[in-house]
Order: sequence, then structure tokens, then C-alpha cells
Amino acid sequence: METVLLYILGILIIAVGLVVSIGLHEVGHLVPAKLFGVRVGQYMIGFGRTLFSRTYGETEYGIKAIPMGGYISMSGMYPPARLGGKARTASTGFFQTLVQDARSASAETVLIDEEHRTFYQLPVFKRVIIMLGGPLMNLLIAIVLYAVVLCGFGIAQSSTTIGSVSACITSQSSTQTECTEADPAAPGAEAGIQPGDRMVSINGTAITSWDQATELIRASAGEPMTLVVERDGADTTLTPTPLLTERYVTDDNGQTVEDADGNPVTQDVGFLGIGAATETVQQPITAVLPQVGDNIGSVVHMILNLPERLVDIAKAAFGSGERDPNGPISVVGVGRIAGEITSIDTIPIVDRASYLIGLVASLNVALFVFNLVPLLPLDGGHVVGALWEGIRRFFAKLFGRKDPGPIDTAKIIPLTFVVIILLGSMSALLIYADIVKPITLQ
Repeated sequence: METVLLYILGILIIAVGLVVSIGLHEVGHLVPAKLFGVRVGQYMIGFGRTLFSRTYGETEYGIKAIPMGGYISMSGMYPPARLGGKARTASTGFFQTLVQDARSASAETVLIDEEHRTFYQLPVFKRVIIMLGGPLMNLLIAIVLYAVVLCGFGIAQSSTTIGSVSACITSQSSTQTECTEADPAAPGAEAGIQPGDRMVSINGTAITSWDQATELIRASAGEPMTLVVERDGADTTLTPTPLLTERYVTDDNGQTVEDADGNPVTQDVGFLGIGAATETVQQPITAVLPQVGDNIGSVVHMILNLPERLVDIAKAAFGSGERDPNGPISVVGVGRIAGEITSIDTIPIVDRASYLIGLVASLNVALFVFNLVPLLPLDGGHVVGALWEGIRRFFAKLFGRKDPGPIDTAKIIPLTFVVIILLGSMSALLIYADIVKPITLQ
């Protein structure tokens, strides 16, 4: 019962973190809009039926039934068909109706004698600031949360303390879990190395990291080495001889490198049969921005390869394929992972809290990058529209032409409609895949 409650708690924590992140995203739009004098009729978290709302001043603040997004309603998001004109009411087709409905809905938000408070009449740079305010708020949240994780909690990394010592040598491809009489003793165990020993030096070289020790051991195959370890507060000198052995070559992500024929690449290295103990180390504040940058890069790479990844997800969801653990997931998948982490009682509470905070941070990075995609109705689409308008006006002024006026972004509504359908279809596929074939923790 306790495990179930902890699982639900993990889901609730992520849900609350997501809703708060969305709410602050909209605050990022709301604050500059009000500072620039735009009339904001609504500030809503979610979509669908309104569950709760209160009006303060000229703005209605509320929560809707489906907390899968949010919005603020600004006066005059779309200009009329012609500057100074009125929204047309004639309808000649489905997409034309969409365009006209958007203009009509926008016109209804403009009060009498308040045309000067419309969004479309703002200078280009102010519109860009308003639309970038939301994504930048998510970026700020991510930076703060990553600072908490890295500088407050710290991250687990290999120490110079030995955590495990293999009793014997087995084939790298072997699945056996116990030593047999036929298995030779591992060099580390044979030399007397014990778990808990802290490496001080190897052949006179002071050891400051596990990677450094690994390189020295691998380069000393077949040669006795002088290993000084700290054991029970005193230095102990050991003389292990690394065994020449064949090991798989791995990349920076720990994945086995394959040759042109798809076979794993191996190399001959020295081997003692010891493993590092991990320790949680608080990171300097300078580690925060590189971590955020790496996360942004991975999200951008995922978006650029989204069609291919979605095909793979469909194959996994409707066939026998496997899910890519580093591929896109829905909020359902994120909730499941959060629930699994929270319910694992073998992990310290502090580590579980750190993981959940990091998960919310990564969600905010995803919101930041995704909202910058230059397509309506995303914020990036509005930014591109404003910038294009600024470019047109710049060249018109440069060549002494008449001001072309604001960009009629309502004309892009049909494309926006298509984008919404695609986003909805993608979300449905991800949710289905996360239900029938979820990504689970290894």
C-alpha cells in the first residue's frame, strides 16, 4: 500500500510541477503585456470548461478542466484584413471561415476607443519581448532547478574509493553470476585489494580521479604496479599485476562501439577486476549553464529528428519494436517514471527528491525549446511574424515606400490548424505508446 501511495505521490509532484511551470510561462507573457499597456482579458491555466476564476481589474484569472497548457487573451492578437478596417463576415469555405473567425474573435477583444491597446499595434520589439517572455520564464525555471540539483543536492560520480572487487575473471559476454573452480582469480583480489580502500597513488603518481586510475591500470598490462591505498586510516602498499584482457570499446555515453559490419569493437587493456564506489558531490555554480545547454542541445536534436523518432515509436507501440529510452515521451510517460522513482524504497529520499526536481527542470527545458519552434500557434511563430513585419517595414522605409502595415497573421490560421492537428496526433501516439509499451527504469 505504501508503495502505491508513493507512486501516486511521484505522479502528483510532476503534475503540480508541470502546472506551475505552465502558469509561470503565461506570467512571462502577462507581465510584459501589461507593462506595454496591452489589454489582457484572460489569464488561464488549462483548456476546456472553467473550474475556477476571479476577475481583478480588467483581467479574469482562472483554472480550466484540462491542465495541458495555458494562455493569456490579449486584445487585438490579429489585425483586421486592412489597417483601420473591420473583420469581414462573409464565408466562402472552411479555411476562409477559420481566418475570418480568428479576425472576428480578435476584433471582439478590442474595446471602443482602445484600439491603441491592441497587441498588433505594438512596436515589433515589444511584441517579440511579450512572446519570448513565456519561453524565457521556462528557461529561468530550468536554470534555478538545475542549480538546486547540482549545487544543492550534488550528483553521483565515481570516487577514488574502491566499491567492488571481483573474485575471479569471466568472459565479458558470460552471464554467470558466481565463480567456478575453473575461473582464474582476479588480479585485484589476488593482490589483496578490498572494498573500501581509497587509492592514494599508482607507481608514485597521486590519484585524483577514478578515470585517471583506470588509464594507468589499462596501460600497465602484465607489469607489476605499486598501488598505495588508504585502509582504516593508514596507507597500505599492494603490488597487483593487471591482466591483459580484451574489453569492449565504449563511447562517451557508455554505448558499445561497433565497426562497419556491426560487430563490437574490442581492445586489449590491463584489468584488475575492481569497480569504483560512487559518491554524491556538490557541483560549482559554473556547472549549471553547461548542464542546461546540454539539455537544450538534446531536445533540439530530438525535435530535428522527430519524424523518424515518431515512426520508431509507432513501430514499438503497434508492433514488436523496442522503445528508445532516450526518445520522446508524453506527460503520461513522465508521470510513470516519476512514480517509479518515488516508490523505490532502496533509493535514499534525498536522491529521489533530486531526481524529481531534475525531471521538472528538464520539462521546462523542453517547454522552452518547443515553444520557440517557428510555427503558429507556438510562441516562435508569433516571433517570426513580428520579425518579418519589422523587416518589411525596414525595407519599405529604406526605399521610400508606403508603410505596408502589420502582417496579417490571421491568414496563417489554416497552417495553424494543421499544426494543431499534428501536435494532437503526436500527443495521442505518445500517450498510447506510454500506456501499452512504456519506457521503464532499468
